Amino acid sequence: MLLARITSALDRLIAGILAAGRILAIPVVLLLFLQWPLRDLVQAYSREANDLGQWLFALYVAMAVTAATRAHSHLATDVVARGYSARTRAIIARTMALIGALPWALFVLIAGRSIVISSLLAREAFADTTNPGYFLVKLALWVLAGLMLAQALVDLCRPIREGT
Repeated sequence: MLLARITSALDRLIAGILAAGRILAIPVVLLLFLQWPLRDLVQAYSREANDLGQWLFALYVAMAVTAATRAHSHLATDVVARGYSARTRAIIARTMALIGALPWALFVLIAGRSIVISSLLAREAFADTTNPGYFLVKLALWVLAGLMLAQALVDLCRPIREGT
């Protein structure tokens, strides 16, 4: 019962983070579009738009991978799996979360520790422009791995139901 509540709360937290992350698509597209008019017409701020777009894009992609996984559209092999029962597909998904997503996410969190922490502590800037925020690109690595770890845990803790 407690595990089910924790799993449900974690599932809702992931859903909330991903819902908030969807909003990032609009400023990313807008900033990437504005680079050329800013450079050619205004002749200023195009590099700032690019830098801001880069870290927003990194955060967006970090969340999009988990969103695709939750939608069962990321790395799906539907042609092979559609012949399997829903229960068999659920067991395969749980197994892949256990032997694929979970160890990968843990590895990325651990292996990226020094890179991410040193970048955060230094508040690393973009090398070409010295604009602040490059540390957010590196932080997106942990966002990606953290969300994948949390999703793998949710997938592992969900009960496998007959007929689903």
